[in-house]
Amino acid sequence: MKQLFFLLLAASLVACSSSVKISNAGAAPNADLAKYKTFDFYKLDASGDTVSKGFNERMDLLKSAIAGELTSRGYSQSSSKPDLLVNIGLQVEEKAQTRQTDWRTDGAYKYMGQRNYSWKSEEVLVGYYKEGSVTVHLVDAAANEMVWKGTAKDILPSKESKVPEVAKAGMKALFAKYPIVPKQ
Repeated sequence: MKQLFFLLLAASLVACSSSVKISNAGAAPNADLAKYKTFDFYKLDASGDTVSKGFNERMDLLKSAIAGELTSRGYSQSSSKPDLLVNIGLQVEEKAQTRQTDWRTDGAYKYMGQRNYSWKSEEVLVGYYKEGSVTVHLVDAAANEMVWKGTAKDILPSKESKVPEVAKAGMKALFAKYPIVPKQ
């Protein structure tokens, strides 16, 4: 009985783990990421009606999460001639969640009578959600060449209080693909 309990507990922990999907993570050919010591972010100049409410605050959360990952790997942030420049690309899409109707749950008739009823399976709208993608490019500042890149994609939380947690988890998952491991 105890084994069944622990098996169910382990399965639920795996199911509740982060849904961050990492793609295109990797270093440029012949890139020596250990030679860099400092980093800074490209200056962001976004304005106008295409910039959503809270954009700057969310970018600051991402910058903080990225800076945390880089400093844990021995880099230090410096605005004076940094070795690496960090470029952040952000995309948010609103998507519709649907489900397929099923005869067993949605179409079983109790009484058909003398009419010829028909039933067909179809997509039913369940709700909407937002999916965010963050692409991080690390650029050699002197040569102006990209030395590492990676993309993290996840579903954005509907509660604002959960956004910092998701940003940190996303950057932690992304930088798990970084060739230099965090220092203890």
